[in-house]
Amino acid sequence: MFENIAVLAADPAAWAALITLIAMEVVLGIDNLIFISILTNKLPEAQRSKARRIGIGLALIFRLALLGTVAWIVQLTDPLFELFDHGFSWRDLILIAGGLFLVWKATKEIHHTVDADHAPDMFDAASTRGFAAAITQILILDLVFSVDSIITAVGMTDHVPIMMAAVLVTVFIMLVAADPLANFINKNPTIVMLALGFLLMIGTALIADGFGAHVPKGYIYAAMAFSAGVEFLNMLARRAKKKRAAAAEKS
Repeated sequence: MFENIAVLAADPAAWAALITLIAMEVVLGIDNLIFISILTNKLPEAQRSKARRIGIGLALIFRLALLGTVAWIVQLTDPLFELFDHGFSWRDLILIAGGLFLVWKATKEIHHTVDADHAPDMFDAASTRGFAAAITQILILDLVFSVDSIITAVGMTDHVPIMMAAVLVTVFIMLVAADPLANFINKNPTIVMLALGFLLMIGTALIADGFGAHVPKGYIYAAMAFSAGVEFLNMLARRAKKKRAAAAEKS
C-alpha cells in the first residue's frame, strides 16, 4: 500500500487529479456547510460550534467509510426498477429522498422566518428542536451528499488514496470555514433567506437528478454566485445608507 502511495506521489497526473478532486469536494461541500450553518444557528449559542464539528466529522466518517466500499458504491447506479421509462437506482432513490428532505426543511425554515408570531403550527414540533435532533438531520444530509460526492469522485479517478486525501483536505477546509460562515449568516437576516433559497434550489436539483433530469452543477453554482453577489451589493448599499444617516445626525 505504501509503495502504491509513493508511486502516486511521484506521478504528476495523480497530483492533478488530487487538486481537481479537492476543488470538486469543496464546491460540493458548500451545500452541506450551508445546511449545517442554518441548522446549528437555531441551537443555543454554547452548543453551535460543537454541533458543527460533529456534523462535519460525520461527513468525514461517512465519506471515508464509503471509500472503503467503492465497488459497492458504484453498484448503487445499477437500475433497480423502471418507471416512466426511467430506470431508478439506489443512488436515484437516495437523491430523491435527500432532495425532498431539503425542500421540506428549507420550506419549514422559510415559514418560521416570515412568520412574525412564531405560533405553533403544522411545521412545528418539540422534536425539531434540540441538539440530538439537529445532529440527526445533519446525519441524513451527510449521507446523501457523501454518496453523491463519492460516486462523482469515482468517475474522476480510480485511486482510493487520492480520494481519501481529497476528503481529508476538504473536511479540514470545512472545519475552518464552518464557524465564520455560520456567524456571518446569523448576523445577516437577508443572508439567511438567501441561503434557504439555495437549499430549496439544491433540493429541487437533487430530486430532478434522481428522476434522470440532470442539472449541470455549474448552472446551480453560477446562480448561487450571482445571487450572493447581488446581496453583497445590497449589503454595501445598506451600510452606506447607515453611514449617511449617522453623519446627518451628527451634523
